[in-house]
Amino acid sequence: MPWLVKTEPGEYSFDDFLKDGRTVWDGVSNPQALRNLRAMAAGESVFVYHTGSERRVVGRAEVVRPAAQGSGREALVELKAVGRLGAPVSLADLKADRAFSGSPLLRQGRLSVVPLTSEQARAIEKRAES
Repeated sequence: MPWLVKTEPGEYSFDDFLKDGRTVWDGVSNPQALRNLRAMAAGESVFVYHTGSERRVVGRAEVVRPAAQGSGREALVELKAVGRLGAPVSLADLKADRAFSGSPLLRQGRLSVVPLTSEQARAIEKRAES
């Protein structure tokens, strides 16, 4: 299953992630986002979205190590940076795409870890190539 994780670029940008190569994705407190984080499996694709004034998908990552089962109130997932998208994909582009109608990405704006359908992942990839 593809995923999307959100980060505030002023706190931890995709450039920081690329420089680090790998990172532990933590600091998630929303119960639904925690459930989503715990559902990630090794090898799954992850899109990285910059929040704040940018509001756009900027890069790709991969789940290296999923959250340990029974990890209590906190979940830690290790991600590996894969690379920057050819072109960022804005929130406006996602809102205009029918594949995202009904998506938690648009319905729950503060949800920091979002499952994507394969169709949604393809739509991001296609827009990033444009």
